[in-house]
Amino acid sequence: MEPHTVFELRRYRLRPGGREPLIRLFDSEFVEPQEALGVRIVGEFRDLEDPDAFVWVRSFADMEARTEALKSFYTSAIWKEHGPAANDTMLNSDNVLLLKPVRGVQPFSHNLPRKGEELNTGGLIVVNICSLALRTEDEFAKFFIQNALPILQDTGARVDAVFITESSVNGFPRLPVREGEAVLVWFECHEDGDSFSHHRERLGRNPKWTDDVCPRMDGQCWRSIEVARLTPTSRSLCTW
Repeated sequence: MEPHTVFELRRYRLRPGGREPLIRLFDSEFVEPQEALGVRIVGEFRDLEDPDAFVWVRSFADMEARTEALKSFYTSAIWKEHGPAANDTMLNSDNVLLLKPVRGVQPFSHNLPRKGEELNTGGLIVVNICSLALRTEDEFAKFFIQNALPILQDTGARVDAVFITESSVNGFPRLPVREGEAVLVWFECHEDGDSFSHHRERLGRNPKWTDDVCPRMDGQCWRSIEVARLTPTSRSLCTW
């Protein structure tokens, strides 16, 4: 399967009670038409802290492929028929980060579909977002890969992806993205909540993490690292 170089982390704020209808509509009508255009629907998630939030990730071969795929999908008969119902579940759909992979971690390599293999739909996905000063994300990513990643893995996290901001011009402005920001985002996968708790306990007992790596990362973020705990839907590729 060809590597994708552009990813969207999309977080929707929904009307009360809108999440399950949106997931049903999304899975029945929107997955295959996007995949037919070369889009990969990497993950679909429920936010454990917010019953009115839907989070999903999709990827594209490159920025040009993204522009062409979005133009095709959002002018298609499928979207014209079912898009209004999807939009009716939402209060806001503009919380979108445009991202590119950091060298050293192949994004979601554990989750690429294999012919004849049944997907596991369990697990806990933890998304961590570091908000950084502009033009500092490359150096921050180097520090993360060299220092933070080994500790996270040694204490039980399966880190499935690490991204920084893709700063190219949004070629499809009909769908806004958060511009003028710099972030590093990493995805952890854990078997369940207990596994995640044990990981956090081991992190807290690791002096290199508590005394050096974590404070240095935190000191470069302009706000506390944002952490979202998510559970995959039945069609999510990103699972435990």
